[in-house]
Amino acid sequence: MKILHIAPFNVAGVPMTFVKAERKLGHDSHLITMGKNPRNYEEDLCLNLPLLNFPFITTFRRIFGGKKRIDITNKAPKLHEIPLKWKPNFVEKVLFRWRERLWQSKIRRVLKNVGIDEFDVIQLDGGTSFFRDGRDVAQWKAQGKKIICCYTGSDLRVRGVIPEIDAMSDLNVTVEFDHLKLHPNIHHVFFPFDAGNFRISDPLISGKIRIGHAPTNRAAKGSDVIIPILKKMAAKYPIELVLIENLSYQQALKVKSTCHIFIDQIGDLGYGINGLESLAMGIPTCSCLADGFAEKYPDNPFVAIDEKNMERKLAPLIEDSDLRRRKGINGREWVKKYHDPVRVAEQIHRLLRST
Repeated sequence: MKILHIAPFNVAGVPMTFVKAERKLGHDSHLITMGKNPRNYEEDLCLNLPLLNFPFITTFRRIFGGKKRIDITNKAPKLHEIPLKWKPNFVEKVLFRWRERLWQSKIRRVLKNVGIDEFDVIQLDGGTSFFRDGRDVAQWKAQGKKIICCYTGSDLRVRGVIPEIDAMSDLNVTVEFDHLKLHPNIHHVFFPFDAGNFRISDPLISGKIRIGHAPTNRAAKGSDVIIPILKKMAAKYPIELVLIENLSYQQALKVKSTCHIFIDQIGDLGYGINGLESLAMGIPTCSCLADGFAEKYPDNPFVAIDEKNMERKLAPLIEDSDLRRRKGINGREWVKKYHDPVRVAEQIHRLLRST
């Protein structure tokens, strides 16, 4: 197949990882991103479109839509409609239409240059395309192209689906297990992650057990709970909190590799890419799990924690080096088995063929 991925940004490297996996499978796959990811993930064709993030749009969203439109938390949303639908306020409508008028000539030129008519499948990573009214998706749909919407994070929890695009999607998939409760017609696939890019870490122990935590957003990771508990435990156990923040991606990975235990997050939403990285390094990893995940995947390697059991679950890992080693080995193998990007891409294509 000839497959085109379209994404606002190469968020967490997911769209480009899909492209590389599909190329390994023999497909002609490409990615167009609207802007460059601030963490400098690899790009395929980046348009660098202007005004992707209005400097004042957050203020308008807070005023007209409330905090729920902009705040990302570690709690499952309580929605009054399933799926949540994107309903822009008047100011947002005006800004988006004005921005899209600025973009349209460049978008048309780029799509012509890549040979948009030759593609069989369009995958919208994030569930949105260049135009919020879905005019481009409608054109592709009329040409007989298959449309996939792939959701990768807070898009379904905070923004919701773009109604016009959702209505035209042939297949909806998500890498977030909790999204299964946020859309009536969606399939869960594992986050595409290549553990082969990571080496097993085996840090020496010189006095204290290093417990890492890397919050890109403290509210989303439950850091306000995790950090005080670890500080309290430090008076009882020989541990050192390693807080990994405000570092470049490569610097963060280097520090993470020095940890003996890693805590991803607590809350309702389950593990994220931070947890996959630590597992791939052979570091035993603690995290919350989305409701129902452990029942469906009982062989998962995570030490499931919450605010009440965190100290009790951490204590055996702190005290038993053999347990840490076994957990680390099992974790890396599990990631290689379930999160292999080629396997994930194959699953999506099987689902598409069944539509």
